[in-house]
Amino acid sequence: MATPAFFIFLSVILSSISISFSQILLLPLTHSLSIAQFNTTPHLLKSTSTRSTARFLRHRRPHQVSLPLSPGSDYTLSLSLGSHPPQTLSLYMDTGSDLVWLPCHPFQCMLCDGEYNPKTIPNPTTLNLSSTAAPAACKSPSCAAAHSSLSSSDLCAISRCPLESIEVSECDSFSCPPFYYAYADGSLIAKLYTDSLSIPMSSPSLILRNFTFGCANSALGEPIGVAGFGRGVLSLPAQLTDFSPQLGSQFSYCLVSHSFDANRVRRPSPLILGRYKRKEQLGQAEPEFAYTPMLDNPKYPYFYSVGLEAISIGKRRIESPARLKMVDRGGNGGLVVDSGTTFTILPSDFYESVVAEFTHRVERGHNRAGRIEERTGLSPCYYFDDDVVAKVPVVVLHFGGNSSVVLPRRNYFYEFLDGGDDAKRKRKVGCVMLMNGGHDSEGGGPVGTLGNYQQQGFEVVYDLEKRRVGFARRKCASLWDSLNQG
Repeated sequence: MATPAFFIFLSVILSSISISFSQILLLPLTHSLSIAQFNTTPHLLKSTSTRSTARFLRHRRPHQVSLPLSPGSDYTLSLSLGSHPPQTLSLYMDTGSDLVWLPCHPFQCMLCDGEYNPKTIPNPTTLNLSSTAAPAACKSPSCAAAHSSLSSSDLCAISRCPLESIEVSECDSFSCPPFYYAYADGSLIAKLYTDSLSIPMSSPSLILRNFTFGCANSALGEPIGVAGFGRGVLSLPAQLTDFSPQLGSQFSYCLVSHSFDANRVRRPSPLILGRYKRKEQLGQAEPEFAYTPMLDNPKYPYFYSVGLEAISIGKRRIESPARLKMVDRGGNGGLVVDSGTTFTILPSDFYESVVAEFTHRVERGHNRAGRIEERTGLSPCYYFDDDVVAKVPVVVLHFGGNSSVVLPRRNYFYEFLDGGDDAKRKRKVGCVMLMNGGHDSEGGGPVGTLGNYQQQGFEVVYDLEKRRVGFARRKCASLWDSLNQG
């Protein structure tokens, strides 16, 4: 059974042949779910919450690269590689990693039964590199970046370059050695290549020459590649910046509100590369962005880390622990803004304080749904009558930089009808869409993640030039329509 995916098709707003400041790349993100794989809402919620937790725990282990695998949070980007002829690829878009990699022919994926379906992934195992593709040089900056802290001399030694060649820096002709990636759900071995990458446009096509990417011939539990949008020299935005600083200096997306109903038809969600004049495009009534500074993480430099100062539940403001407000010199702390994790995850002590206040306000009129909590992995959950509106308090996120984001109710409290296994009638259930990240005394790294479920209904902008992340309420479907019409 196939992993659910959000398929992306490309269109571009252009006013001239050359790329200019006002031009953007506009990409629709479409959400689809496998009904056969997830036949009930609790089943889907359980799978999603489990994968969200696994991804968060991977964030807290060193030397690992992420992939967005959570059902309900997978976004794929369609690109073309090579030129004789170009090969069309569908890669996951992920703000939590900074590398572009793809399956290459011949490709073997171990333990991918039930996840890998050739009918839903456009021919990943038939990809052959074109004649223009070339292995990345051993002493290239991209090779050093792929191998993390290894120096170019170390890389040349791994490539069995003779010592005398290393000493006189004459091993440029030796290719970058294979590198290993491990994730929460799998791993892969890849080699680094360069080739032409094109993004289909009306006229002309945008072509990035000497684009660097990883080519994997074997993987464990990872049936599809990823387009890393994180902070790093190998990410797609970074390499796009080399081609056009205007296009690569900023990107944003706006996620149309989705549910865990596999039968629901979903509108496109726009992914925008580059800057556009929002007031002219959207009108003066649109709210401005609430910006928060990006925090540097020396241990995980590719993360978009921000500081979470507090969370308000109703009128009560609950202060965050110090480690959630900042990142220390060891790379510990901070909140990661991640497009590949579904639910927001908080450190245990802070999560318990937030949930206790939420429960205090809700439980007085509604019964806890313990069985639903076991089936979904979410907590707390409540039963309430069909004719009663759940008394749910307003939730506000307070970020560093004196910015606050008021979450819509659907972004943190999911309501659905549950028939249960033996129930005679369906009951209305509501669950808090926040998760307990456990104690963070060991492992180091980020202590929280802002998931994409809490980002839906907002345009989330990553301003790489000014080093900040912004949030603004938008009607995402309308935003897509207005931008697509030019």
